Amino acid sequence: MSLKARAVRRLGTTLVVLGAMLFLAAGSLGFWQGWLFLAMITGFWIFFFIDLLKRDPQLLERRLQSEERQPEQRLIQRMISTIMCAAFILAGLDFRFGWSREWLAPVPIALVVAGQAVVVAGYWLVFWVMKTNSFAGSTIRVEAEQKVIHGGPYALVRHPMYFGMAVTALGAPLALGSYVAMPMFALLVPVLVYRLIHEEKTLRRDLPGYAEYCERTGFRLVPWVW
Repeated sequence: MSLKARAVRRLGTTLVVLGAMLFLAAGSLGFWQGWLFLAMITGFWIFFFIDLLKRDPQLLERRLQSEERQPEQRLIQRMISTIMCAAFILAGLDFRFGWSREWLAPVPIALVVAGQAVVVAGYWLVFWVMKTNSFAGSTIRVEAEQKVIHGGPYALVRHPMYFGMAVTALGAPLALGSYVAMPMFALLVPVLVYRLIHEEKTLRRDLPGYAEYCERTGFRLVPWVW
């Protein structure tokens, strides 16, 4: 199967599964926050796919690889998938049963829009990383021709893609109109921290110059914080 066909299949499957989790849990197609969220990420993912297919098909190939070599990272992958599924289902259930409205307060439209904007910002950071680093694959491995990237977002933090993913995760529950789902989405942050700590051990060991890069760039995930 061609790279384009595999990418289209992966994108379509992901969107169908995400939509099913949101709307089956919501029990209604009137979950307008879910439609807005789904439309936004569909647009971004299609844009990413077209850009990578034209500009950097090798990176698109790396993004389609999902099998981690190390057992620790396979465990982290399962944790991330489990948390994400639970978080989206919880947001849908919150729409159905109105937990946020009853226990806390309705999420104002302005906050929903702000959450969507935060998700957009997180995705743009991920896209910036992929524009900067052709080796920003989905799995942790060091290839023979790989080099340390110093510029772009890597000048601010050592793991800007994880920062973008964390930003997206923190904005998603508001974008979906759910206060109740916030703790579940927030669980992704410590899992990402664990993943990047383990990834750094691999990069320090296998990627020449990475240890020196770490000395120059002191922040791992959040600029001027950690």
